[in-house]
Amino acid sequence: MMIEPILLVATRVATFDGQQALTNATGFFFERDNRLFVVTSRHVLFDEPSKHFPDRIEIELHVNPENMAESIGFSILLYRDGKSVWRDGLDTAGGIDVGVIELDRAALPPEMVYRAFTPAHLHRSHDPIEAGTSLLIVGFPLGFHDTLHHLPVVRQAVIASSFGMRFKGKGYFLTDARTHRGTSGAPVVTRILSTDAGTHALPWMLLGIHSARLDVSSRDFELDEALGLNSAWYADILLPLTEK
Repeated sequence: MMIEPILLVATRVATFDGQQALTNATGFFFERDNRLFVVTSRHVLFDEPSKHFPDRIEIELHVNPENMAESIGFSILLYRDGKSVWRDGLDTAGGIDVGVIELDRAALPPEMVYRAFTPAHLHRSHDPIEAGTSLLIVGFPLGFHDTLHHLPVVRQAVIASSFGMRFKGKGYFLTDARTHRGTSGAPVVTRILSTDAGTHALPWMLLGIHSARLDVSSRDFELDEALGLNSAWYADILLPLTEK
């Protein structure tokens, strides 16, 4: 059975404090210079406002190319010798809600089935991206997914702000999509119409990393619907976060 490669880039993320399960989220794979990373939202790994302090995460991996129903949970400790193992970043406006963890390839299952974005999948200045561009957000809303084949679901979206401009001075753009908790860390992608050797097997451009739903404090919760807008951090942050 042919499985769309975009469904194999995302992995379900569960956070734990010891043996106590905390939250569910989304991550995805990014490959650079033969190193493999899992990317998610920083607030999935550490979030002071909500007092969310997991000490490990577990990602779900497919382990049999002939049977996608076979998967394992792969545990990753978030601290080593008292220091966090993930990388995050700052810019002129403060913290960036993206966290990156390098995976130990030697510890991964040899038959692991996945796809990964690379630097070739990132937006380039000559790529025409504008407000209204169609997007997909690939993830696990409220943990919902194909529990037999362990695959994510996709939500349709469009770019809802000027792409390339930092919305309110922050390093993200807006998407218009129906999203839920558990989608944090999901890749935000658009289809690549013309591919080269670096993107042929995965013809999607990685534009952003979904962070959170946005709302306004003045909204009347009885009269007004939620905005339905979300923040997505620009994916080019992955280049400095994955440098050696």
